[in-house]
Amino acid sequence: MTEPQRIQPGESFPEFSLPDANGTAHGLSQYAGRYVVLYTYPKDDTPGCTKEACDFRDHALLKSLGAVILGVSRDDASSHAQFTEKYSLPFPLLSDPDAGFLKSIGSYGPKTLYGKVTEGIKRQTFLIGPDGRLVKSWLAVQVEGHADAVAQAIREHQEKGTAA
Repeated sequence: MTEPQRIQPGESFPEFSLPDANGTAHGLSQYAGRYVVLYTYPKDDTPGCTKEACDFRDHALLKSLGAVILGVSRDDASSHAQFTEKYSLPFPLLSDPDAGFLKSIGSYGPKTLYGKVTEGIKRQTFLIGPDGRLVKSWLAVQVEGHADAVAQAIREHQEKGTAA
């Protein structure tokens, strides 16, 4: 199986329609004009995924920048609802049970964990600009300090835009 063509910075990010815990569909176009932080993660309520979600939840600069945060995994609505409630997550977690969207953006496939190759969701983040184009992607996320790096990338992109 070949890897999908990676979306490069400056290219349009693909539209999607994925349901949240309440069954409400979310798509990129409904957030036009805002920065979107779309992060993919393996599983609700596991240590790394919980830390990542809580870091995004608690990051004051991301809030002040008005960024929309969307998490995507294969977990179902019930799992997302429990995870969201347990950690008071103020952003939607979206379900992609067949991993169709995740595969299309290269966030699902072979990955190595402790020397063993498995198939699953890769922890990745995509920063999408207000124009719907990819600003930056993180394809091998280390949770510690990641929310800071995303916020910094938004600030740098904003500064570049105002300097032009």
